[in-house]
Amino acid sequence: MASPQGSRAPLEFGGPLGNGAGVESGVRLREGGENCKRRWGWGSQRTALCPQVAEGQELKDKSRLRYPINGFQALVLTALLVGLAVSAGLPLGALPEMLLPLAFAATLTAFIFSLLLYLKALVAPASALAPGGNSGNPIYDFFLGRELNPRIWSFDFKYFCELRPGLIGWVLINLALLMQEAELRGSPSLAMWLVNGFQLLYVGDALWHEEAVLTTMDITHDGFGFMLAFGDLAWVPFTYSLQAQFLLHHPQPLGLPMASVICLINAVGYYIFRGANSQKNTFRKNPSDPRVACLETIPRATGRQLLVSGWWGMVRHPNYLGDLIMALAWSLPCGEWPPLPHRSVSPAALFLRPLLHGTAGAPRGPGRRAGTSSLREVLWSKEKGSQCPKMGVEGLLCLLG
Repeated sequence: MASPQGSRAPLEFGGPLGNGAGVESGVRLREGGENCKRRWGWGSQRTALCPQVAEGQELKDKSRLRYPINGFQALVLTALLVGLAVSAGLPLGALPEMLLPLAFAATLTAFIFSLLLYLKALVAPASALAPGGNSGNPIYDFFLGRELNPRIWSFDFKYFCELRPGLIGWVLINLALLMQEAELRGSPSLAMWLVNGFQLLYVGDALWHEEAVLTTMDITHDGFGFMLAFGDLAWVPFTYSLQAQFLLHHPQPLGLPMASVICLINAVGYYIFRGANSQKNTFRKNPSDPRVACLETIPRATGRQLLVSGWWGMVRHPNYLGDLIMALAWSLPCGEWPPLPHRSVSPAALFLRPLLHGTAGAPRGPGRRAGTSSLREVLWSKEKGSQCPKMGVEGLLCLLG
């Protein structure tokens, strides 16, 4: 029998078994004590900021939701508050000793939060459901998320969690690790400074361009379930800070020549990443914009156009390529080759599953992304196949980790 809230969606990420394993592995990833209160209190100050407001993409009912654009202000405010707290005697350098219980608390918070979101979605109208999280299987739908934009009044839970808690928490953990290294060794190492600087640039860029997240698949297509909640609240801050964690316990000598090379690698990755993402976001917001109007496109089954020139004519996912090059630069200060030491994990490896899932052509519903069956038909057709770049260098980098 069909779901009363709409037709059931095709299964992604291995169906119920794969997603059940994802929930189990996420909950068991970190074990320790409880520190939920800190996380809830830390996030509450962001709602008080005076934001610019932007409209999201058009929904099924032709309406558009409105979103506050104040992520960068939240980062600055957090930095000011932390600076005041440290000057007043807050031992931020002690935070690294609490990472395990904090990670457990974040995972538990994500699980309970996802359960509440799932229960809320059971009474949501069909028009509010995400294309992918409506299979009828409770474990699968809990993992992917049933509701596309769960809100209470104008507060959007998915949008709030998408960047703020994870990215700002990541920066705070890095800073705490840097401060503890200074306490232990007199001053932070050059390798620690590089990792902190590179990753602060990445976070600042994401929050400065926060409006661009409104055109991403996380916002426009994916429901808000355990996959995103765990990723936003636990996975990002506690795994993306692994380079700094590694350097605290295993300091690495780094000379200026090698540091200069690593800075150049990060700059190249950032240039590709920012250029590709800006071009994509400009095109999605307004295909007639003079900056992208001259770019070549091919039609998709959804009626939208797919870029096949500019950055997107070089490789299929230039934004991922830039991401992976930066991830390489973040790992090189750890001092071992390949840049995936057994005590530290490269973000390139953390991207592996979603990257391969996206490029393999998994069905994504009415708003599906490039890499779907409609695109594969274009790739395989004799008359248009040459217009689309293959997976390219970023696929090789992803597989190498």
